[in-house]
Amino acid sequence: MLTITLDGSIVTVAMPAVQHDLGFTPAALSWVVNAYLIAFGSLLLLAGRLGDLVGRTRMFLTGTAVFTAASLLAGVASTPALLVAARFLQGVGSATASAVGLGILVTLFSEPRERARAIAVFSFTGAAGASLGQVLGGVLTDALSWHWIFFINLPIGAAILLVARRVLPADRGIGLGAGADLAGAALVTTGLMLGIYTVVKAADHGWVSGHTLGLGALALTLLAAFTVRQATAPAPLMPLRILRSRNVAGANLVQVLMVAALFAFQVLVALYLQNVLGYGAAGTGLAMLPAAASIGAVSLGISARLNSRFGERAVLLTGILLLIAALGLLTRVPVEARYVTDLLPVMLLAAGFGLALPALTTLGMSAAGRKDAGLASGFFNTTQQIGMAVGVAVLTTLAAGRTDRLLAEGTRRAEALTGGFQLAFGVGTGLLVAAFLVALVVLRPAPRS
Repeated sequence: MLTITLDGSIVTVAMPAVQHDLGFTPAALSWVVNAYLIAFGSLLLLAGRLGDLVGRTRMFLTGTAVFTAASLLAGVASTPALLVAARFLQGVGSATASAVGLGILVTLFSEPRERARAIAVFSFTGAAGASLGQVLGGVLTDALSWHWIFFINLPIGAAILLVARRVLPADRGIGLGAGADLAGAALVTTGLMLGIYTVVKAADHGWVSGHTLGLGALALTLLAAFTVRQATAPAPLMPLRILRSRNVAGANLVQVLMVAALFAFQVLVALYLQNVLGYGAAGTGLAMLPAAASIGAVSLGISARLNSRFGERAVLLTGILLLIAALGLLTRVPVEARYVTDLLPVMLLAAGFGLALPALTTLGMSAAGRKDAGLASGFFNTTQQIGMAVGVAVLTTLAAGRTDRLLAEGTRRAEALTGGFQLAFGVGTGLLVAAFLVALVVLRPAPRS
């Protein structure tokens, strides 16, 4: 999971070098990211359910092998088409491996305190991978070349395969007959793929264009047909009983809102540091490192104990309040910001994510039994990817629109960029407030001994 998260952020730093070396057009360059996101987000649910059917360890090993091989292909790519194809395959491998990760954890660690610690470590890897990727991407690209942002996955992937075969239990799954719904698989995969494609291209076509509205309506129709199919199929791919749990459904809704704000926060803060304050790639990563350190300290150090003592709902609400304060401060970030007084407090308040995510993950997996652990894991990861894609697409579009309007009025570029970022941070704060209200109203405290 650390490797997959690291790969997502390490690529963004190296994009200018990739464009210069391979001759990408500005429009085509976005597909280095989009190809990965579309494959990853659309296959998580299917891969998670297949893990329940054919074995989660088998799916994890297969996904890791595909991801590692695709990283080699991306590293040696000499044309834009080959790199985009390799990134799509990386997304397939990432989805296959990560969809069953939480399912493996909740079945290996059934005792509540052990599970809480395991989920805390799992949650920490997301923040660590994102921040490490930004630093490492700049260092590798500057010191060697952009090819090494992919080659670095090869020894890591080989080590994972070697260790995983020894330590993960062999599980046969419950058999394809228990949920081999091919029609449902086709509907959900096509619907998610089309929906994510629509979101990532909305910035190019406009949110109210015929392209966006038409494809969005088609994607929703396919997903609605999938839901109807699951209610009537004798062996559904996704048994709808998983959504009967109020905490599971609520946790996934909270996650969409929270991740939409926070992933866009990561992208927008990096753009602000580079385009307004003039930081370099490595400097940007180092500037954001305190956020990862604070998240890691909280998630690894105290989140499991707090969840055990006060309950996941209370810890989640506290974490979201800290995050609301962090993004709220950014709505007033100045053009000539001082790092220690204007940005460091934001990075430290990001520790709220270290409280919120482990608690949210536990709630999202609370109804998962051995037969459905992979499905619950895949569904939780799917809502996370939807939140990331929608959040970045919407908030960056809002920021760019505000910036363009200010430039047209004669505002200086740095001030116009800052005005756009302030608007996006304000909307992100609103998303977090909505997440807090959903958590407060929908989620219920679990009974505690």
